[in-house]
Amino acid sequence: MGDTVVVRLKNSLPEPTTIHWHGLRVPAAMDGTEIVQHPVQPGETFDYRFVVPDAATYWYHPHTNETVQLEKGLYGAFVVRDPGDPAVDGERVLVLDDLKLDRAGRLAPFGGRKERHDGRRGDVWLVNGRIAPNLEMAAGQIERWRFVNASSSRYACLSIGRRTLSIIGTDGGLIGAPVDAQQVLLTPGERVDIAVGPFAQGEVITIDAVPYSRGMIAEEAGTYASVRVGPSRPSVAHIASTLRHIEPLASDHATPTREVHLQGRMSLRRGVDWRIDGQAHHHADPVRVGDLQVWDIVNDTRMDHPFHLHGFFFQVLDVDGEPPPFLSWKDTVNIPAKGRVRIAWTPDDRPGSWMYHCHILEHHAAGMMAHFDVIR
Repeated sequence: MGDTVVVRLKNSLPEPTTIHWHGLRVPAAMDGTEIVQHPVQPGETFDYRFVVPDAATYWYHPHTNETVQLEKGLYGAFVVRDPGDPAVDGERVLVLDDLKLDRAGRLAPFGGRKERHDGRRGDVWLVNGRIAPNLEMAAGQIERWRFVNASSSRYACLSIGRRTLSIIGTDGGLIGAPVDAQQVLLTPGERVDIAVGPFAQGEVITIDAVPYSRGMIAEEAGTYASVRVGPSRPSVAHIASTLRHIEPLASDHATPTREVHLQGRMSLRRGVDWRIDGQAHHHADPVRVGDLQVWDIVNDTRMDHPFHLHGFFFQVLDVDGEPPPFLSWKDTVNIPAKGRVRIAWTPDDRPGSWMYHCHILEHHAAGMMAHFDVIR
């Protein structure tokens, strides 16, 4: 945390690309979208330079032809640490994805009406690029597992061997206090940090996705990976009952300053058109540095959508009128089918052009995206 990061992108692809630093509070010019950066052409380079102000689990991926480039594996995790992070016995970064293959085992063709409507969902599940890996962990220890959902559209309702897990962090880093849960929903683009263990020697713990319906599509249950518990080792882990203080930005009764509508309409030619506030790639009103923003994100469709705000963290005030189970900093949140989520955030002094969109990649590409300016 506080380090200056310099990354040189050399494009060896046969097509343009960029890097979006998903969740990181970078300057607008470093955000890696076509709004703020000319795509890096084949054979060209571009230097990204920014300071990392917040300890958390992030990831990076292209924001040019992303429906294809992410499916082909162009993404990675990015972890920013703080000396005050909880003491654990081990740490794992677990990036979830799925691949859609044809009968010959090659990537299936892209596009089509069904994919445009549902999002691309594969039948091969991956963890860090591997199919159903067998991991190992020592008995008696507590580890921090940092999950990233890099899928094009698959929702992962995570369960750790159907046992109680302890949520300690979300998109924007540590939460106020550990929260015990039986499962946690991870939409495309989201991250979650959990503390797991201790387990007994000889146990086999599975990392599962339990059934979840995001409206028109039921996500299948399945297993991402398994963890075999080996001989015991001494533990030095200490996870405090208070992890961080998060000051609420607003009450759930705060007056909204913007209403954002996620919409879809049928099209004879394309099957469906995705929209924000009635427009594809909507140009929204600007916001001013320092002005509290309270947005109602309204889902007018019959399926869930993961809403992602570039460059800034927000707090969820309520979901369909109910407060969230705990307060956290987020950059991606699920908007339930025919539901509404109220969020609050304050633009800090990083003026420029920014974006918000559905993180089902095919929906974003088909128009469920808006851009806006932060002004002084």
